[in-house]
Amino acid sequence: MTTVQSPQVSGFDKLKQRIHQKLIGKLDLTRVGELEGDVLRREIKVVIEHLCDDENNLLNRQERERLVEEVLDETFGLGPLELLLKDPTISDILINGPKNIYCERGGKMERSRVEFRDNQHLLQIIDRIVSKVGRRVDETCPMVDARLEDGSRVNAIIPPLALDGAAMSIRRFGSNPLRLEDLLNYKAFTPEMVMLLEAAMKARLNIIISGGTGSGKTTLLNTLSSFISNKDRIVTIEDAAELQLQQEHIVRLETRPPNIEGKGQVTATDLVRNCLRMRPERIIIGECRGPEALDMLQAMNTGHDGSLTTTHANSPRDCISRLETLIMMSGFELPMKAMRTQIASAVDLIVQANRLQGGARKVTHVTEVCGMENETIVMQDVFRFVQDGVDEEGGAQGRFVCTGVRPKCMDRLEAAGINLPASIFRERVMMTD
Repeated sequence: MTTVQSPQVSGFDKLKQRIHQKLIGKLDLTRVGELEGDVLRREIKVVIEHLCDDENNLLNRQERERLVEEVLDETFGLGPLELLLKDPTISDILINGPKNIYCERGGKMERSRVEFRDNQHLLQIIDRIVSKVGRRVDETCPMVDARLEDGSRVNAIIPPLALDGAAMSIRRFGSNPLRLEDLLNYKAFTPEMVMLLEAAMKARLNIIISGGTGSGKTTLLNTLSSFISNKDRIVTIEDAAELQLQQEHIVRLETRPPNIEGKGQVTATDLVRNCLRMRPERIIIGECRGPEALDMLQAMNTGHDGSLTTTHANSPRDCISRLETLIMMSGFELPMKAMRTQIASAVDLIVQANRLQGGARKVTHVTEVCGMENETIVMQDVFRFVQDGVDEEGGAQGRFVCTGVRPKCMDRLEAAGINLPASIFRERVMMTD
């Protein structure tokens, strides 16, 4: 098992702790607020180097540099997490208490040797993360969603709910997000799929991205959003802002949890209803997970075409069932047929993402919602990924196939001036992996 190296010498850690405590005592907090980040970091670095000389001048050059950097990380950054956050190959960081940290690289989980001193140290870092985005975490509110400066998503839960010390998960979204070319190189989907999805976005079809946890839904959402015109006014709604849209005319909205008195909460439903008064041309909800689904579907049905959202489901058919469940959570007792009619008229395409054996993430279905037949929503797969087995390393093997079905939405694409060649829908195997 591959590990991330981190200093484990107790004497080194004690020295680092002493220097950090002395540094805090020396800091002029009134002047700290007047200095810019880079200037402040340089000045603090000089102070740390002097403290190193006073405490222990027997450190070699490499140990000294490491000590200075780690004290700076404790002062300005996220302590032991900085080592992991600087590694671009890590996609997920999972912290199960102060001494038990795992990372995901290339779809494979591995244990890290990075550790926190104790649970209090971990709690300090969690508090530093959540306070920067106006959130709090304490015994009265022991669960929190937040984000890092680079957009990475953070969830933390602390004692008494977490029995073995605070737990935190970080879903990385680096400063250089995966682009369309990257996903094609990774064989997440085929050029034919991209042609249809690009046309669908430009023709303002409503798309739901469905998938399990860690299947790449947000990455797909960012990719599809790149096809939106720069002239469109987009309103995004998220629990913790993580979307990285490149357009200019964007309004970003974020939900708010209740305060310590249980008041002031702003839900996704509140934001969807409010954004309808903001003249949006497209609405993007980071994830539909509650009663906001009904408001989202109504918005899609009332002139906000070209909207996007994601939801948790394992297949396109499960996605429809999931939407039905979320609508029921709104408290309206809609007849099943009325509910399904609402879904069928609002949603045009379902893009299913799955994380397969070995960690590969692929678009396994591009499915068109065709309408209603009696009380059943009719759907048809346009493209699919069929898994045939696994390779020697346990990774999924399979093939992308075109079902031979000409999508009914082609009429809308052509009306929007988009003409796709009929040959891309010819029944065949498009790519093997």
